[in-house]
Amino acid sequence: MTLFRRVVPTLLLAMSLAGPALAQQLPPLPETVRSQGVLRAGVRCDQPPYGFRGPDGGFAGVEVDMARQMAAWAFGSADKAELACVTAENRIPQLQARRVDLLIATLGVTPDRARVIDFSDPYRWGGSDMLVKRDSPIQKLDDVRNRTVIMLRGTTQASWFDENMPGLNALRLNTASDALQALLQGRGEAYAHDAATLVVIATRDPSLRLVGEPFAVSDAAVGVRKGEPEWLAWINAALARMKAENLYMLWVERWVPNETRPFYISAFNDPRPKAR
Repeated sequence: MTLFRRVVPTLLLAMSLAGPALAQQLPPLPETVRSQGVLRAGVRCDQPPYGFRGPDGGFAGVEVDMARQMAAWAFGSADKAELACVTAENRIPQLQARRVDLLIATLGVTPDRARVIDFSDPYRWGGSDMLVKRDSPIQKLDDVRNRTVIMLRGTTQASWFDENMPGLNALRLNTASDALQALLQGRGEAYAHDAATLVVIATRDPSLRLVGEPFAVSDAAVGVRKGEPEWLAWINAALARMKAENLYMLWVERWVPNETRPFYISAFNDPRPKAR
């Protein structure tokens, strides 16, 4: 059963998207959010298993379920999550333009981003890797110095290469699907991205492999606008409750195939590893 064709049992969904029965554990919802009647969240639509389009074209993934759970706690129904697709490049502008009120969008915590938005407590860590064709001579990061590396605009991977390999021949694209297509077409010799996404792709396509040298490891957190401390406090409390109720593991089991599940379980449970 593939990642994109998994059927979510109705009972499991109901159990994991609990209503407001324990809402007293959370601080008051800020009036600016409560008055809207919906939770407006920016999520990814091209990064399984965190955020992607399911077989029916609807939103799916671990971070999508996080947003829906927040809506269930805030407004009594997961349907009160008003979801918007964001990309690595436009997600912070979308937040600042008030098109969404929070980002649950594979958002890594970096000093540059912390200057313009506030971050919640981390809920997992995210590492980076490179995807190459199976017969590629690339075996480590340094092997790409004179080659073309595909990456997404506005990502931690792009920032890492700018800082550590200035002058690298980089092909910068907007979506993960565009980047994968470019690799398969030979427009670049490596595709640098979140290891979580690349693990899924490599498992599904035996013609590709991971280089296996971790880099640009960072915490992933929810992003909010500056100057919204009550909203940030509510989100932190919701994240803590998700962990206490073991919901992350339930969502990982839902969206991640058995063969790649250990990687994601580690990302949500284990300390952030050291990497280049």
